[in-house]
Amino acid sequence: MAPSTTDPEQFAVLSQILDDRWTCRQFQPQPVARETIESLLRLAQRTPSWCNTQPWQVVVTEGAGTDRFRKELLDHVQKSTPEPDFAFPKQYTGVYRDRRRECGKQLYASVGISKGDDEKTMRQAIRNFELFDAPHVAIVTSEADLGVYGAVDCGLYLGNFLLGAHSLGLGAAPQAALASYAPFLREYFGIPDHRRVVAGISFGYPDTDHPINSFRTARETLDQVAIWAD
Repeated sequence: MAPSTTDPEQFAVLSQILDDRWTCRQFQPQPVARETIESLLRLAQRTPSWCNTQPWQVVVTEGAGTDRFRKELLDHVQKSTPEPDFAFPKQYTGVYRDRRRECGKQLYASVGISKGDDEKTMRQAIRNFELFDAPHVAIVTSEADLGVYGAVDCGLYLGNFLLGAHSLGLGAAPQAALASYAPFLREYFGIPDHRRVVAGISFGYPDTDHPINSFRTARETLDQVAIWAD
């Protein structure tokens, strides 16, 4: 069978979306229309998965539901300890530590937080649980029996959700921080015990005038990540 013909226009569109997408950390209060959110969810639903299991399910908040969740989540976080369903990284070393530090430096510099200012650093961390003032949040879960590969498939879903959001003129912030309080999320939203929380995604219209949305992270060159086996 002959290989399919490459469509340079399609490649250019996808490349542009990937180049332009960024993590939004401050949103406008304006809600997103339900039909727009449904278009986004239908797009993300095309995500490929192992044996087409489609392990993801998503809880989406809107209106007063987002405000109520934001308040109760913040109250819970201030008096509880993290309990993620999936273990967080044990440590960051080498290039992973360097990349993480560079991202942190850019973030803190954008809002004028100096190194060693623990109070402002903590306050910025709390912004995760205020959902960066987003009018909506999506909680992505996977089926427990599908294990790590169910979570991997949900990661693909999350990536397509982010790209789809950007293509619709929306901002989005993938947040492992929300998943660190998985038992609370299960109880609050009535998520069954056999579901595992993978991540949250705060989304809405971005506040492009806010300084925290001004920086962009870099990506490594191919020689740092690709190994050719001739």
